[in-house]
Amino acid sequence: MTSGDMRYGNLQTAPRFSQEAQQPSKPAAESSISPTIERAADWLLARQHPEGYWVGELEGDTILESEYVLLLVWLGRGKDPIVQQCAEYIRRQQIPTGGWSLFPGGPLEISASVKAYWTLKIAGDDPNAEHMVLAREAILAAGGVERVNSFTRYYLALLGIISFRQCPAVPPELMLLPRWCPFNIYEMSAWSRTIVVPLSLVWAFQPRRSLPPEHHIDELFLRSAAELPVVMENSGQLDGMKQQTWIPWDKVFRTVDQVWKFFERMHLKPFREYSRRRAAKWVLRRLEKSDGLGAIFPPIVWTIIALRCLGYAEDSPEVQGQLHELEKLTIREGDTARLEPCRSPVWDTAISVNALREAGIPAQHPKIARAVNWLLSKEVRSPGDWTVNHRGLEPGGWYFEFNNEFYPDVDDTIMVTMALSRCLTGSNQSNWSATLLGHQKSTRHPDADLSVVVASATDAPERVIADMDRMQPTISAIRRAVKWTAAMQSRNGGWGAFDADNDREVLTRVPFADHNAMIDPPTADITARVLEMYGRLGVRGGDPMFERALRFVWDEQETDHCWQGRWGVNYIYGTWQVLVGLTEFGVNPEDSRLQAAARWLKEKQQADGGWGETPQSYDEPALRGIGNTTPSQTAWALLGLMAVGEHNSPAVQRGIEYLKRKQTVDGTWDEPEFTGTGFPRVFYLRYHYYRHYFPLMALGKYANLMKDS
Repeated sequence: MTSGDMRYGNLQTAPRFSQEAQQPSKPAAESSISPTIERAADWLLARQHPEGYWVGELEGDTILESEYVLLLVWLGRGKDPIVQQCAEYIRRQQIPTGGWSLFPGGPLEISASVKAYWTLKIAGDDPNAEHMVLAREAILAAGGVERVNSFTRYYLALLGIISFRQCPAVPPELMLLPRWCPFNIYEMSAWSRTIVVPLSLVWAFQPRRSLPPEHHIDELFLRSAAELPVVMENSGQLDGMKQQTWIPWDKVFRTVDQVWKFFERMHLKPFREYSRRRAAKWVLRRLEKSDGLGAIFPPIVWTIIALRCLGYAEDSPEVQGQLHELEKLTIREGDTARLEPCRSPVWDTAISVNALREAGIPAQHPKIARAVNWLLSKEVRSPGDWTVNHRGLEPGGWYFEFNNEFYPDVDDTIMVTMALSRCLTGSNQSNWSATLLGHQKSTRHPDADLSVVVASATDAPERVIADMDRMQPTISAIRRAVKWTAAMQSRNGGWGAFDADNDREVLTRVPFADHNAMIDPPTADITARVLEMYGRLGVRGGDPMFERALRFVWDEQETDHCWQGRWGVNYIYGTWQVLVGLTEFGVNPEDSRLQAAARWLKEKQQADGGWGETPQSYDEPALRGIGNTTPSQTAWALLGLMAVGEHNSPAVQRGIEYLKRKQTVDGTWDEPEFTGTGFPRVFYLRYHYYRHYFPLMALGKYANLMKDS
């Protein structure tokens, strides 16, 4: 037998011809867990779309239905049947205390509650009906309309309840700020950018539709609509600034807001027409290869309004295209309708593939192969907003939705890359693994010479060339994704979601930043997952970029040894991802900091063997690790503990028993709780497949560890 090294463009192969491929595989894990895994794998495989993807419902709170109805009313379509369907859904989501919350079991949220009440009143609900009286009393007790956020104020202005002067100014002149200006639009997070630009056109035109008196909500004001201040108060939903400053930025920006409005009243707007054209061009350009602007609900709504302001007829292809995207987000069920904030097929498919591979489904399985081909078809191959700060970098990576070419993100990119690296399919007699090599320059450098070594054990050398041809598209996509991800590293060593160094905290103090996500700073969960990706590709450090990444993650550890989760609820999510990411990258599982985090997880295990945490822990950190137990959060805790060698511990055994016990007869799990995070303290998500593929992943991991022990 011989061994050699073969190059194929950027692909290298190191075939190992041996008798290993002839040997039978080790027996499966203990029989007691195998049926649970098999049922879960069958359930997931059966739900794959014929094109190769998985997509579960992405559920948010009632602001989606309320804002959709308010948009339709502004368009003059308040009598459309869907208004009544959305209203019925909103009625069913009212909490016992009278208002509406951001997640099941959560407290009243004032903006969601005001819009829900208003929508029901528009739909014809009697203000004296019991549920309306209860809602009105709860809203007034929480501070009334005076406490709503800036985006809610814009809806109030659009429908004539207040004036636009009572909204924070979002002028289109923002488009004219040069790149060196610290307040230009590319210093904002990608999602904020896609909201702010069309919203600036709404500010420029200030369109209004008057409602009949019976649709007004005067009864929700503590004083009156006319007395609503023209300047927003400080939001109670904003996180504190990490970098303290002697400049009171919130007061500075409120003053700027007042001064700007004064100049506009004096008609001092010399650049308004030019800036409007710039904003319109920016929006229209980004509708291409996208499921609506940013492929998420809020920018699509503001784009529709902006297009109408620009003179596009409602039956124009541009407006109809955006309305169609909202229709695609709509789920009708019985006499109700609800909307998703976006779709999550790339994310769901990548995690499903990782879970199925962990559960022992072979890479050659037809449904795995179909998923790989679908993921490859969604790779970004065009420049996007990220190009502004990374000119010359080859496009790569993946986005979250079906189509969102301008906005690939780091989290989806690394999740897909890990899935692809586990699915390098050769013949039925050979499986391949991938290892990343960098040459001459740092892997972060856009011109870095990266190669991917793939290796397999096979007794048939003649299959190697055919396998290489088959794998070449996957290897090329992995290489591009790694280079793109490396370039997205921020100066402080961490990674954010969409951009590098998107951490200018002063922007969180502008009056329209009360969605608590004006910037996209690096986070420990994404940074740890990046390190996990590199670890899975065989990289174990040796580059300054990794030293800075590790330092960033260590610095983010809380005093009680857990990590906060930015994109999942919450400290359980963040701690899981760090434990898995760092150990996969090669950090010693016995490291005292990791062991302390593992102890924290074990301390949070509940009497039924599971783990759970409420989204309220973002507002009240004392609630970290506390909440109803859920299958997804239990799976995260188990994966974190197993990463540091706890698979034989009583805590893990009890957690596995929890998942086995909670599995339904058809092979899945029930989970009504919201365990996904959109904007902390402002918007949460229920990923309907989190309840399934994460438990499957944890069970598969446990079975593999027990098999090997």
